[in-house]
Amino acid sequence: MKCPLCGFSESKVIDSRPNEDNSSIKRRRECLKCQNRFTTFESVEKPQIFVEKKDHNRELFDKNKILSGILRACYKRPVSSEQMEKIADDIETDLQNAFVHEISTREIGDLVMEKLKSIDDVAYVRFASVYREFKDVDTFVREIENIKNSKKSDEP
Repeated sequence: MKCPLCGFSESKVIDSRPNEDNSSIKRRRECLKCQNRFTTFESVEKPQIFVEKKDHNRELFDKNKILSGILRACYKRPVSSEQMEKIADDIETDLQNAFVHEISTREIGDLVMEKLKSIDDVAYVRFASVYREFKDVDTFVREIENIKNSKKSDEP
């Protein structure tokens, strides 16, 4: 680790402790040349996940794109920002834990819809209408009927 002051590449660790969320380690270091003290953070490198778009182009997975879609679907709905962030975090974590290296936008959309359905029906239908490209009112009505029927079958 290079000293930010003098650029010397050797330092000693003075203090080490986990970060607040236990996702990284905060290290306090001292340069062996100029005795400057500085802080570094060490974290596990997350595997790269590629997303295959509808046009077959590939791009790196971006959790913020998922969050953006969820935010639009949940606009003026009783869904907290913590719930929305948890959905995006959970999807990212699930993909990493499953060692997925590539996933289609269709699969990501299905994961988002599955999680939204359990939180808010209106947000679910809003997201589904964009994601599935509803063409007319009948498509909306069918989707709402499916939700109503699944709620009836879930009742004891």
